[in-house]
Amino acid sequence: MSRKYFGTDGIRGTANNAPMTAEVALKVGMATGRYFTRGNHRHRVVIGKDTRLSGYMLEPALVAGFTSMGMDVILVGPMPTPAVAMLTKSMRADIGVMISASHNPYEDNGIKLFGPDGFKLSDAVESEIETLMDSDLSSMLVPAKLLGRAKRIEDAPGRYIEAVKSSLPGDVSLEGLRIVLDCANGAAYSVAPMVLRELGAEVIEIGTKPNGFNINDECGSTHTKPMCDMVIERRADVGIALDGDADRVQMCDEKGQLIDGDQLMGLVTTHWHKTGQLRGNALVATVMSNLGLERYLEKQGLRLIRTKVGDRYVVEQMRALGCNVGGEQSGHIVLSDFASTGDGLLASLQVLAVLAGHDGPVSQMTHVFDPLPQILKNVRYAAGTDPLNDSRVIEAISAAEKSFNGDGRVLIRKSGTEPLIRVMAEGDDAAHVEQVVDGIIARINAVTGA
Repeated sequence: MSRKYFGTDGIRGTANNAPMTAEVALKVGMATGRYFTRGNHRHRVVIGKDTRLSGYMLEPALVAGFTSMGMDVILVGPMPTPAVAMLTKSMRADIGVMISASHNPYEDNGIKLFGPDGFKLSDAVESEIETLMDSDLSSMLVPAKLLGRAKRIEDAPGRYIEAVKSSLPGDVSLEGLRIVLDCANGAAYSVAPMVLRELGAEVIEIGTKPNGFNINDECGSTHTKPMCDMVIERRADVGIALDGDADRVQMCDEKGQLIDGDQLMGLVTTHWHKTGQLRGNALVATVMSNLGLERYLEKQGLRLIRTKVGDRYVVEQMRALGCNVGGEQSGHIVLSDFASTGDGLLASLQVLAVLAGHDGPVSQMTHVFDPLPQILKNVRYAAGTDPLNDSRVIEAISAAEKSFNGDGRVLIRKSGTEPLIRVMAEGDDAAHVEQVVDGIIARINAVTGA
């Protein structure tokens, strides 16, 4: 499905350059407002943002678009993406909007849309909104007397804080835990430290002083060294790093060693299975999750159900199968009993709840399985060509898959944003895995003349 504006996670780009301009934001507000105007009630939209400077440009453009279609606007200011999703549903709004480019630098920004149920919109709905954006929207404007109003609510952070805290049983306390928390100078800079402190933890803050330019700047889930170093320096028990809109989390143990997202999902899944909370008898993850996780779950009598890359596809499969734990290796973890999208703070609380109930170092508790050697490399190809359809490349991939004899995997996929082919393989023998990846890349290069 070819689309002009929307990508794998909303609309994203460099601020004040197409498509991330005030003009496009205005059209998004108008088209989305028109699409979700159904019935005779007063329609409402919740709009949140992260801490980027360009949010001040995009927010009023969206407000103008929605109000011109007769929608009332509720502004919540800097808030995590999962908070906007939660507030959209709890406030009975017709649509939710998050202005954020997630883990990207401050120069970028994006627009994510949520339906009235708090879930991200499907590809089909986004395509219909695109069609409206390129139509004659001026002919759809409401009369002056039906224009929408905009207001800012001040208690949004408190609503989200209480919702996140309520995800833990009342008898769980974080007292005695020393936690390094990196908020990436992003959307969770205020709410995340407050949640952890109110639950009893000692919190050492990083990245909680946003200035419009420093979001994700050498901090947060994509730059974890400051967190890891601070954990060692302050002798903390664990480190938590969120990304710019706080829908993703990276954690490290008391040694400053990163804890892979697959390990976190494995920990929560098996703990919920033991406590009777797990639904669907499975974890939903993407094709990128390690084969070691799949084998580990099988030994527990559980399944790993894989989807294509993208948290929205994980959520779609979770809803279809009735599962309540899912996520991505990168740290998008979805716990649908409490949230409709990835929530880095909520996910970290569920991990901390397991740790708080057991003695022993975090490094021991969070190593739930031995990962298989996994190698991922990128190979660039000329735009307009399709080497994956070449018979020689197809043969090389087929031969690589057969070489594992069922004890490994080969995954080949194109990047959704640039002319790159991602070549991934995993298996028990690290040398063989690397040989397989390099062999496929060599064949692609031979075909493309690189």
